[in-house]
Amino acid sequence: MWIRSTLAYRVSFAMTVLGGLLVTGLDFVAILLMFSQIDALGGYALPEVAFLYGLSATSFGFADLAIGSAGRLGTRVRDGTLDTLLVRPAPVLAQVAADRFALRRVGRIVQGALVLGYALVALDVDWTPVRVLLVPVMLVCGGVIFCAVFVAGAAFQFVTQDAAEVQNAFTFGGQTLLQYPPTVFGRELVRGVTFVFPLAFVNWVPAAYVLGRPYPLGLPQWTAFAPPLVAVACCALAGLAWRAGLRSYRSTGS
Repeated sequence: MWIRSTLAYRVSFAMTVLGGLLVTGLDFVAILLMFSQIDALGGYALPEVAFLYGLSATSFGFADLAIGSAGRLGTRVRDGTLDTLLVRPAPVLAQVAADRFALRRVGRIVQGALVLGYALVALDVDWTPVRVLLVPVMLVCGGVIFCAVFVAGAAFQFVTQDAAEVQNAFTFGGQTLLQYPPTVFGRELVRGVTFVFPLAFVNWVPAAYVLGRPYPLGLPQWTAFAPPLVAVACCALAGLAWRAGLRSYRSTGS
């Protein structure tokens, strides 16, 4: 329904997508401006940073398109309209994801894919079959990990009722963090996004294998192939958090 509503005005939709693509592209323009003054950032050349950027932006774009609407759950909890979703014969999480589904977010995916395409062409890497296969694995698993973070953030809003910005700090903020090499951040921050919120497995850890770079925190080499396991674990934990949050919902009493 929301897709049909969006496409009813095709020119408006195209302009919105283009505008979103240009706005999100400003992030990479900032990186290009930095590299106009320097040769490397944290020891990473421009194609390598573009590779990290493209992976995180594209993965996040898929997650934002699929379940980005979960950020508005706090509003439904506060005004009691979540009750409407509970009485429908469909999973509540699926309804939350479909609520005001914004097809315009596809612009973020396109923009990230363009930067990733540039990086793949510009990188001086020996593209073995394993390295080639690892790229789509990172995109899929990264999208799943970000989806899990969205769901966990939505579950947190059952308790706080007004924590959309806290959720954004770990979703949009995490995506921005992963655009840059881990070498520019403090060790404690890198440890946090590796072992507490495992966003590092979206691109930092597996990309280290592709780029031939040292692994963050000296992790063993096999961790480059751990994103599928991390994605499954994140989904399981997010599912438990969602079920606990949904069971704690008590409506507004009105």
